[in-house]
Amino acid sequence: MRKYLIIIEKTKTGYSAYVPDLPGCIATGSTKERTEKYIYEAIQFHLEGLKESNIPIPVNKTEAGHVFVAV
Repeated sequence: MRKYLIIIEKTKTGYSAYVPDLPGCIATGSTKERTEKYIYEAIQFHLEGLKESNIPIPVNKTEAGHVFVAV
């Protein structure tokens, strides 16, 4: 089992998500919850495609955090 960072962004029409450690793995949805479901499915599909093509699964390198700044 691997853990992947997903980035979710608000758009004009809903939400979009991508996985920095899996280039090309993206999803969109009308709600944040749907987008999270779709990106999970996209990750599974992406990894299956890599396995079928005998391409090594990328190592997780991306981390995230928050920085609080006074403005």
